[in-house]
Amino acid sequence: MARFSAAKWVESIQGHAVQNLLCDVVLVADGIEIPAHKMVLASCSPYFYAMFTGFEESRQDRITLQGVDPRALQLLIEYVYTAVVEVTEENVQILLTAANLLQLTDVRDACCDYLQTQLDPSNCLGIRDFADIHGCIDLLNYAETYIEQHFSEVVQFDEFLNLTSDQVVHLIRSDRLSVPTEEKVYECVITWIQYDVNGRQHHLAELMGHVRLPLLAQDYLVQRVEKEHLMKDDLQCKDYIIEALKYHLLKGEQKTCFKTPRTIPRQPVGLPKVLLVIGGQAPKAIRSVECYDLREEKWYQVAEMPTRRCRAGLAVLGDKVYAVGGFNGSLRVKTVDVYDPVLDQWTTSHSMEARRSTLGVAVLNNCIYAVGGFDGSTGLCSAEMFDPKRQEWRLIASMSTRRSSVGVGVVNGLLYAVGGYDGASRQCLASVERYNPATDTWTQIAEMSARRSGAGVGVLDNILYAVGGHDGPLVRKSVEAYDPVKNTWRPVGFMAFCRRNAGVVAHNGMLYVVGGDDGLSNLASVEVYSPETDSWRILPSSMSIGRSYAGVAMIDKPL
Repeated sequence: MARFSAAKWVESIQGHAVQNLLCDVVLVADGIEIPAHKMVLASCSPYFYAMFTGFEESRQDRITLQGVDPRALQLLIEYVYTAVVEVTEENVQILLTAANLLQLTDVRDACCDYLQTQLDPSNCLGIRDFADIHGCIDLLNYAETYIEQHFSEVVQFDEFLNLTSDQVVHLIRSDRLSVPTEEKVYECVITWIQYDVNGRQHHLAELMGHVRLPLLAQDYLVQRVEKEHLMKDDLQCKDYIIEALKYHLLKGEQKTCFKTPRTIPRQPVGLPKVLLVIGGQAPKAIRSVECYDLREEKWYQVAEMPTRRCRAGLAVLGDKVYAVGGFNGSLRVKTVDVYDPVLDQWTTSHSMEARRSTLGVAVLNNCIYAVGGFDGSTGLCSAEMFDPKRQEWRLIASMSTRRSSVGVGVVNGLLYAVGGYDGASRQCLASVERYNPATDTWTQIAEMSARRSGAGVGVLDNILYAVGGHDGPLVRKSVEAYDPVKNTWRPVGFMAFCRRNAGVVAHNGMLYVVGGDDGLSNLASVEVYSPETDSWRILPSSMSIGRSYAGVAMIDKPL
């Protein structure tokens, strides 16, 4: 008995269709005729199954399909016979539309997957609307998330300017909107209005109701928003400005109790995160930069720094990472290099006023603060601040104590300088100072239970953690936590290893402690602290090399 494989049967049927042999139906779209077999079509598509088993078309041998692109229909009929279709930029929209109508879900899903890979800030709004029209829920949700996470870039393109007012409202009211500052949301609304002032000005108050004006910087409110003529001419917008200025006048608990939809900070759902480890001492100053992908649990290399750098401070401002000061193997430096994770490139920024290595660096009120350090001859009590709007560094009030190898952290709008080394008395320090930017003053607070120079500092839930460090030759594995409300320190669980000069960063309720040295050798391991269990665990994968004095940051993984 002759055997006929499934592959040969498909090939035979396809050949019959091409040669119009044994075909029992002709599909017509916009004048183009495509012969096929009802049974084959019905076996692949619920649309055709219903048509050929329960409708008038079951008795017809010629069927016109309205609203189906003939090119798409040809590709889909070929797919029915071959199970192969090539989705391209030129055909993806017509293919998805037709596949959706004909209920060829595999092709529709392939088109959606392709469109996901093509998303960028210039087209994501259009792709979102296309997904919405065709009921592609997964693509719609993916595009919505992409737009929220790339809002600053999306609003720079014409697609945004051509949105309706309802679409703009839908976009800017989202709590998940990811913006470096709320100023970006305000500016995009003004730009959208100005694109067609006469036709859009009456939408201003409605849109401004979704801009969180109280969260704008006070000087920006006074110098930009209050002087904007569009805002001056609208009574409701004036009320929003008054509300914002009143919010800035309130202090402490009064501000916490003053709640409107515009005082609630946005809480964006972040992109997948990576742990960035920059430079360090291994055993000399190095340029190497590597990342740990938290989801994949893998390390990989990214662009090296322009020059060797260790003992630097690291700050994340907006979507850029700043490597501040440090030691290049020969000199203490005041230079600043900036890393763009999206471009995987480094550029040079403005230098500090003073040379500083083993300094503490933190971000407060959208400015970078550089505290203490060592300039090559003496420990420093001075501190300075970088204002990204003015693109300049300026000195702030000095601490009461010289502090090199100092750790810093920010809690409730105040900056803490923790421990360090006082070069004058040659003492490792247990003392801690707190800086208030509103008054430009430093205040002594409760001392730690132990002297710690080179301690890592991290913040979780408004609690400040001092991790490891050393007191002379004694390198510590102990950790203590400071409660600003009680002004007290308490011990928490010990690390697995003694560490000093390690990098510390907080993420998702955990503290990550990276590298450092134990007094004898540099460490490549990373430990993670959970305050819920008061315990430490070691990441399953270590860095490629042991590093002390490295800068660490948690950043969004570039898409």
